[in-house]
Amino acid sequence: MDKSSQLSPLFSSKAGTLLWLAATAVLFAATAAAEPPAGAHAELLQLLHEDAAQWRQVSKQIWDFAELGYHEGKSSELLQEQLKAAGFKVEAGVANEPTAFIASYGGGKPVVAILGEFDALPGLSQQTVPMRDPVKAGAPGHGCGHNLLGAGAALAAVALKQAMEAHHIAGTLRYYGTPAEEGGSGKVYMVRAGVFKDVDVVLHWHPGDSNAVSNGGELAMVAAKFTFHGIAAHAAMAPARGRSALDAVMLMGNGVEFMREHVPSNTRIHYIISKGGVAPNVVPDLAQIDLIARSPFNTTLKDVWEWIQNIAKGATLMTSTTLDMSGINSYANIVPNDPLAAVAQKNLQEVGGYKMNPDEEKFALELQKTFKMDNVPSLETTNEVEPLRKFDPNEPAASTDVGDVSWNVPTVGFSTATFVPGSAAHTWQATATAGMSIGQQGMIVAAKAIALTGLDLLTDPDLVQAARDDFKKQTAGKSYYTAIPADQKPPLNYRSE
Repeated sequence: MDKSSQLSPLFSSKAGTLLWLAATAVLFAATAAAEPPAGAHAELLQLLHEDAAQWRQVSKQIWDFAELGYHEGKSSELLQEQLKAAGFKVEAGVANEPTAFIASYGGGKPVVAILGEFDALPGLSQQTVPMRDPVKAGAPGHGCGHNLLGAGAALAAVALKQAMEAHHIAGTLRYYGTPAEEGGSGKVYMVRAGVFKDVDVVLHWHPGDSNAVSNGGELAMVAAKFTFHGIAAHAAMAPARGRSALDAVMLMGNGVEFMREHVPSNTRIHYIISKGGVAPNVVPDLAQIDLIARSPFNTTLKDVWEWIQNIAKGATLMTSTTLDMSGINSYANIVPNDPLAAVAQKNLQEVGGYKMNPDEEKFALELQKTFKMDNVPSLETTNEVEPLRKFDPNEPAASTDVGDVSWNVPTVGFSTATFVPGSAAHTWQATATAGMSIGQQGMIVAAKAIALTGLDLLTDPDLVQAARDDFKKQTAGKSYYTAIPADQKPPLNYRSE
């Protein structure tokens, strides 16, 4: 059923709704290419309100599926089905990624894209209760709230499409279903496949514990498995015949530790020894170190990564071993866009946050007791909007393949309070709230802000041009960089390799 035809507090009848839409469509014809018609924001928010229950349920279904990157078959199919039913044309399996898809409506310029994700994380299965209680021990869970991310982005797209229909707004609206954000670089391969090449602006959001506009930031990241190959031998009777791959791993680790003193202090390098041999009395002929390097800026990280690779090569020379690199994964930092950030901030402030009901407050207070931290944030945080701030490269941050999109298309994003204030992502606490009403309330805040910003872009060509101009300014003298080899295919089984 098309929920835009349902009764609402704003309209006394379906006929009244249609008359109002017709009147505002006439007004839009006179004001197109300047700003949305009077009342268009209020109408769009009403459409979102009417559609919200359906997409709350979709978010919960995806939470139940909890599928890992590149294997989100049920989640992707559900989103595709819902978007088709809403009138979008869907292209599935793009960029050689079985669960990636593009849902499109309209035609011509501008092309406004909304990003959706839907992959879960290993080991974070959790009931919607404020204590550790997995649905299934060791199973995946939505500890980063991507069930909300994908559904909320789709809610915004559907409501915006309904507004475009009602007002005969020109332009193209797209929803990009992007898999494997958690370590699989899904968007990098989509960028390479050219699926963003005609897009004018990209809008995205991510679950968090506060409401804010994300203007740039996050950390550029490169990861890989360094596998050293030596020669096995009896460690006591014939050590001279052996060449230890483990020695090479340890030398590489030592080299990285000495390197830390000479890289920018906000650069992060972390690693594990994932394979170290089979027995102490056998010279290891295979050993492996899994390493991740991060930096606030792609240009800095490129130099750091080249240095790390040289350290690995040096370890082979010192141990007479050989080296293979595999599983190379890379994210760029997000390029800021000031005109987009300004309109996004305006719209987020118009939407505002939300206040928890008594049951949600009780749940949240119980959950906060598990944080083991001083100065737990107030629950009122969910009802506040943070002021717009420039990215501080010394603040804690994570990494996302949205960055790679932002180096190719003007991009802006939101973070909204889907988690209990004080929660960290990638935790069972985040999984718990992602599957219940607290997470869904924050999801709707994000959907509203995205939809309003999309409407502004579709009706104001000057804003789109300003975004293009700022993109050129922000990237002047720089070039997009990814460490992923040009011939590397999407690692569809990266979680099991």
